[in-house]
Amino acid sequence: MYHTIEEFVADWTYESESTQKLLDLLSDDSLGTQVKEGERSLGFLAWHIVISLHEMLSRMGLEFEAPHQDAALPATAKEIADGYRQANQGFTESVRKWSDVKLADENDMYGEMWSNAQTLNMVVKHQIHHRGQLTVLMRQAGLPLVGMYGPSREDWAAYGGEAPE
Repeated sequence: MYHTIEEFVADWTYESESTQKLLDLLSDDSLGTQVKEGERSLGFLAWHIVISLHEMLSRMGLEFEAPHQDAALPATAKEIADGYRQANQGFTESVRKWSDVKLADENDMYGEMWSNAQTLNMVVKHQIHHRGQLTVLMRQAGLPLVGMYGPSREDWAAYGGEAPE
């Protein structure tokens, strides 16, 4: 749980930069990739990460420019990556204006009362959860990956080594 805005921003900065790196690797051809027929596509999951920022954070009273929940899935990977860039920038600027005391305020989140600190924690975890799904679909689509909490296979190759088995 977060006790200060700066504590959250430090964590969020790393996580959002990691997410942006993945989204910047998407290709238009990869957006339709699914684990199997009828499951969420790579493009859908990537866009879900983007639109959920405004959807979740506006419930806490944060106001910022970002694609809304009802925004149509873009046709290109660049539009998805740019949408995240816009949402992240707006959100980060908005939350930095809060004082630490604001973290204790509670709001209705899907029928439960959550503190702002709890909601921010869930936003980070939600993003990480879907980022994991993205990486599986990205591998299926033949896209490169970047390491998040350790080197990816591509990172190992760039270092001149072999990825551990």
